Amino acid sequence: MGLDQAPSFKKRFYHVKVKNLELASLCKLGQRIDQVQHQAFSKVYGKIWNLVMIEVSIEAFTSLTQYYDQSLRCFTFGDFQLAPTIEEFEGILRCPLGGRKPCLFSGFYPSMARIEIMVKISEQELDRVKQNRNGVAGIPRKCLEEKAEALASQEEWATFTDVLALLVFGTILFLNIDGLVDLAVIDAFLAYHHNKESPVIAVLADVYDTFNLRCKKSSARIVCCTPSLYVWLVSHIFL
Repeated sequence: MGLDQAPSFKKRFYHVKVKNLELASLCKLGQRIDQVQHQAFSKVYGKIWNLVMIEVSIEAFTSLTQYYDQSLRCFTFGDFQLAPTIEEFEGILRCPLGGRKPCLFSGFYPSMARIEIMVKISEQELDRVKQNRNGVAGIPRKCLEEKAEALASQEEWATFTDVLALLVFGTILFLNIDGLVDLAVIDAFLAYHHNKESPVIAVLADVYDTFNLRCKKSSARIVCCTPSLYVWLVSHIFL
């Protein structure tokens, strides 16, 4: 090779599939509450409802995945690098850590009795509808949506708000199995609701874990909290 010839490196292309979230039924539930109730929701749960309204560009995400550098734990674009931070995700979710403990999975699933208190579905009914898919145990999303509809019809807005927030946790923040709000997610939600533990670090860890997995496989399915990562990406593009 001559001195004037620079070595050429062929960039690896990663085949990824970005999960297209099915949010029509969730949006319909959101229409059941008025502006005052939405403000009450935001006071307790920050900006997580805003993520339901985000229209994620699948093409932008597919492109973004090509620039993730596993060794540096960041996205590298030419001569500059970007990495999602705790502070940025605190702002996106409007859930500052402050003096809160981070929400970390305890290794134990919540009992049906604890879930019953939150969602107002009997322990017996929860045991009946509980499903196990691919080794993941949880409550069907449809069951929780039907309960939310019933609560709205009865104007039990406090419980409705909690069930709606739980659906956001299971459908957007920590999606695992389509159509299933798994028990680990419910545990995280209860930790947030009862103990004010912050989900920010868990969301960010899920993002990094997803992209690290992408680097280890020839193809991967992106199922992390895509709306929050998309908000982060757009905030840098339009600076």
